[in-house]
Amino acid sequence: MKKKFIFLTILICLIFSLFLYRVYYLAFIKHDYYLNLLDKLNNVYVKGNSAPRGRILDIKGRVIVDNKGVNTIIYHKQSDITKEEEIKIAKDLVKLTNFEYEYKTEKLRDYYMILYPDKVNDLVTLEEKELVKKREMTNEELNELKKERIKEEDIDNLSEIEKYSSYFYYLMNEGYIYDNKTLLIDISDDVYASILEANLKGIVGELSWVRVYPYNDSLKSILGAISNSLPKEKEYLLNDGYSLNDKVGISGLEEYYEEYLKGEKALYKLENNELKLVRESKKGNDLTLEIDMDIQLKVEEIIKEEILKAKKKPNTKYYKESYALVGDYESGAIRAIGGIRLITNNKDYSFQDVSINVIKNAYTVGSVVKGASISVGYKYKALDIGTTMVDSCVKLANIPPKCSWKRLGKINDIKALAQSSNYYQFITALKVAGYNYKYDMQVDVDEEPFNKYREMYASFGLGSLTGIDLPNETVGLKGEKVAADLLMNLAIGQYDTYTPVGLLQYINTIANNGERLKLNLMHNIKNENGDIVLENNRTLLNKVDVEDIYLKRVQEGFREVITHGTGYYYVNQKIKAYGKTGTSESYIDSDYDNIMDAYVLSNTFIMYSEDANYSLVVVSPNTAQLNTNSSYNSQVNRYIARNINNFLFSTD
Repeated sequence: MKKKFIFLTILICLIFSLFLYRVYYLAFIKHDYYLNLLDKLNNVYVKGNSAPRGRILDIKGRVIVDNKGVNTIIYHKQSDITKEEEIKIAKDLVKLTNFEYEYKTEKLRDYYMILYPDKVNDLVTLEEKELVKKREMTNEELNELKKERIKEEDIDNLSEIEKYSSYFYYLMNEGYIYDNKTLLIDISDDVYASILEANLKGIVGELSWVRVYPYNDSLKSILGAISNSLPKEKEYLLNDGYSLNDKVGISGLEEYYEEYLKGEKALYKLENNELKLVRESKKGNDLTLEIDMDIQLKVEEIIKEEILKAKKKPNTKYYKESYALVGDYESGAIRAIGGIRLITNNKDYSFQDVSINVIKNAYTVGSVVKGASISVGYKYKALDIGTTMVDSCVKLANIPPKCSWKRLGKINDIKALAQSSNYYQFITALKVAGYNYKYDMQVDVDEEPFNKYREMYASFGLGSLTGIDLPNETVGLKGEKVAADLLMNLAIGQYDTYTPVGLLQYINTIANNGERLKLNLMHNIKNENGDIVLENNRTLLNKVDVEDIYLKRVQEGFREVITHGTGYYYVNQKIKAYGKTGTSESYIDSDYDNIMDAYVLSNTFIMYSEDANYSLVVVSPNTAQLNTNSSYNSQVNRYIARNINNFLFSTD
């Protein structure tokens, strides 16, 4: 009996303790949660139309992307409003805006059905209406019959005010019923005031925000775009508190840093059919870039000038764009990204910013890869420091001879880089594949030597993601076939394709003694109080698996390229520069019919300088057409590189 009493006592104490804990949990721990829940159940809250996004600035604090407040008219549908009232509001808005906003003709049949439901109802028979009752026809099908039977003359006979009011009526009823609908944006103060003074039901005014670009189209595709409403592919953001009518970054930096740039919209409470402000909108965080607009604008100017000069020369039919990137190789920061395309229309021309293509487009880049290529030979003991050979041609069984661009005589590893010997790389590639070259020999290769080259290239940044803070970066294409001549092509940059940003990371890696750093555009992100929310840090991705003595040899070869080699005229000799030129041949689809019909030459140049920690990449696709009557090859890539170097080192 005593044990039973003790048990009951303990049980009662436990139950009471649980009860007390539950009271404490509800009253204190979840107090705010349930108050908010009760508030939401008893009150209706509506978010404002937009909030100012954070600005985007350059490394020196100059504003690249800003906000402009504009007058905006918003419609919030009220629960007791009728269709007739909405039609009247739409007509009033037409008058107040003086018939400025065009209607869509294809929408008028639908609007006619709303304006004249009785007339439209008479367009179907009693028998057809009975089919709906019998569920042999849907209401949607019946409405389609009505719409089809509206005569063109009925549409033509609509008054001007009826036609124009269709524009506003459909804006008022698009999307979810509870969403705010933006009817007018960026309207004059006079029109804005007249609409608000009309006191139309559900119509409110708000200061909305649009992006402005003080530097016009400079870097436009890198900066990115913003949608006017949530795109279908972004609807997952609804779980993060977004609404369907929210603006959101959909490309470039606007998309990549959306979570930091987005502002917090104003909050309104619906009381007596009026919206009362509860919380002001809050500006998003400011994004400061590593970009220097002085360099950026000069790079763009140089590219434009040299494109126009080049197009006056012969054999430049397919040349239309060039890219240039300036980086700080010690940190991975990017100081400028120039991508300029010439648009011609009869005798007129204009320029288009295509800078985003530095992460999206990939090219066969030619001999610039030879720093990574020769490193494969060093790693797998296919050559060593000072290995010499007499430059010639390689002739394998059933394959035409493959040669350097000219006979270079006796060369070692340094001269092979300086004078861009293909033969030196061919012999090395065959040794990596396990063959000592003999004239007309039969060579069979598998994927292993290809993998050795590609792994080495990727460790430098060629054919791998650079980590740049932009969405949808690509790495180029890898050739799918395996053959001895293709392996030799891979060794001289004539098989796989690489992006301009990949080339920048590659030359940075050589400058950094084999350390591959993440590329970055963001310097830091600050909130409205000036506090740093996010800051860029030097990020090491990997170390190239080649002994330092060999990496120094690559640097020595790249120095020789500039002082006595193919890059001599690309750089003022007063600058202590290291670099590599590249020329590639490829076929392009010139008329976009999916047939590769034009055989063209493309040019690349990469370099870095110890004088100011600058690295530079210049890529000019399709500078000349091959197999034509003209032998002229444009030097536009060299002129762009030289002029950018002259600017960088004259202003440092």
